[in-house]
Parts: sequence; C-alpha cells; structure tokens
Amino acid sequence: MLLQASKSLLLVIDIQKKLAPHIHQASQVINQSCWLLEVARELGVSIRATEQYPQGIGATVAPIAARLKPEEILQKMHFSALREETIKNHLADLGKSQVVLIGTEAHVCCFQTAADLLDQGYSVYLVEEALGSRQPRDKALALKRLQQAGAQLVSKEMVAFEWLEKSGTETFRHISRGWIR
Repeated sequence: MLLQASKSLLLVIDIQKKLAPHIHQASQVINQSCWLLEVARELGVSIRATEQYPQGIGATVAPIAARLKPEEILQKMHFSALREETIKNHLADLGKSQVVLIGTEAHVCCFQTAADLLDQGYSVYLVEEALGSRQPRDKALALKRLQQAGAQLVSKEMVAFEWLEKSGTETFRHISRGWIR
C-alpha cells in the first residue's frame, strides 16, 4: 500500500493551456503539480504527461511543460490514456506498478484513465490537491467513485514522504525546504 519511488510513475493528465483557465482552483492544481514533478525528478521517479488533442486544447501549460522532457509528453485523442494503444504499451514497458495521478479534468480524462489503470492491475494514487475539474462537485464525485473502485486518495506530502522513506539524508533536506508553500 505504501508508495515506493522505484515502483512509481507520476502521470500528469492534460493540464493544457485552453482548459486550465476554466478549472476550479487551477493555480493550486498547477502549483502542486509542479512541486510533485520537482520531487519526482529529484528522486528519479518516472514521469509521463498526456495532452488531449493539443491542436484544439493547446499544449501543456508552461510551468508544467518546463519541468518535462519532450519525450515524456504523450498525445492522445481518447479520454482515457490507456485507450491509446501506444500509451498503454508505453506505460507497460516502464514496468511500474504504482501510478500517482494528477491533472485535469478529474471527472473525465483523469477518471477514465484511473479506471482503466485499475482494470489493468495498477495501484492508483490520486493526489487530491493536484487534480481539478471545472466544477468542484464533479471532482468530488470522481474521487469518491474511484476510491470505491480501489484507488487511494493521497496528499502531495504523503506521496513525498513515502517516496523518501526516511529523513536525515541530503535529498530529504533538499526536498523538505519546499514544503513551506
């Protein structure tokens, strides 16, 4: 049940330019996502991000894109990333059993991706403050339904502490400086 950095993938779903301004508390979702991306990068956790039809919805927002390598961004047309055969195979090839999921919209692309991940046998961890929808009620319903299906609802600090496993290291000191945000 505890997250392990070596078994984890941080999956960022569709935090895109034309959608982000309409997301409830978008700046929080973006800021918390950036923080998690930095922690994941520091700890060597695998990272991937998706873009839903970027020709229409735009590319990943700049603060997120700045923390990604071009090869980590995967484009899709299906709401669920796993309905894209290339993405499904790509994630399987990474060999990670735990997926920490963040992004937008919680009740559409995040929900459908998480549901398919659960069906494929992945352990799914939903970072509450790094998930967003246009309407708070839609996000709440998605989180409730996914929890009932077996996903774990977590906070960004739960993820970071579980990935870190212990204090007293230089990595812990470096990452913990960013907790006062």
